[in-house]
Amino acid sequence: MVVLATKVYVEGEARDRALDGLGSLVADRVGALDVEWDLGLRHDGFPSVTVEGPDAAAARNLLAEEFGAIEPHGPEPGSVAVGTLESWDDDGVVLDAGVEVRVPADQLGLGPGSPAQVRERFGLVQHLPLRVVVDEDASGADEGGEDAPRSGRLADDERDRLYGWRRGDGRVNVNSATRSEVRATVNRAGHAQDIVTVERLGLLEQSVVCKAGTDPPGLLASIGEHLPAEMRCVIPD
Repeated sequence: MVVLATKVYVEGEARDRALDGLGSLVADRVGALDVEWDLGLRHDGFPSVTVEGPDAAAARNLLAEEFGAIEPHGPEPGSVAVGTLESWDDDGVVLDAGVEVRVPADQLGLGPGSPAQVRERFGLVQHLPLRVVVDEDASGADEGGEDAPRSGRLADDERDRLYGWRRGDGRVNVNSATRSEVRATVNRAGHAQDIVTVERLGLLEQSVVCKAGTDPPGLLASIGEHLPAEMRCVIPD
């Protein structure tokens, strides 16, 4: 079994659509392999995929490469893990990687400002998957045997990715919606010609990549009324 590092946090029909979409993504990734698989959802919102068959190991590796994987007892010290952005305060941000991983403000590496200001500047919507390097001295369990919080820093390639967003032509990042839902909303609002693509960041986290000359705040205002989601603009430097 592999637990995917992307969350399903919507309810009702939206959750059904999200899981159907995830099932299609899984089938697309492992359909050529000799495996049988079954999709489930953990109590904490992380999807699990049980894979059996001669190519099971290869299938699990493909899914982990695509989405990131949640380790049974949290990430190992010194490892690069994927966690979803859960909360932030003046001291840093908290990611959910199966256990809490706190990234102090001075370990974000994304320039000046508070974590809230950094989140605004880089368009970091809640639940966005982010790669983090876990501290070497991070503990794995507390004295009661429970999984203990870790600490870490944003991975270098994650910082590069986020800075790359600022060097582009602008973006509108969205959560709580599948890629197909965001694409349909952009089309319905009459902005298909104003974007390059809708980039999948996670199962329910998308990035609308603007064409040169498109105003991200204007695009957000136009599509925002159609999507019950958190949205954040990335304004080019």
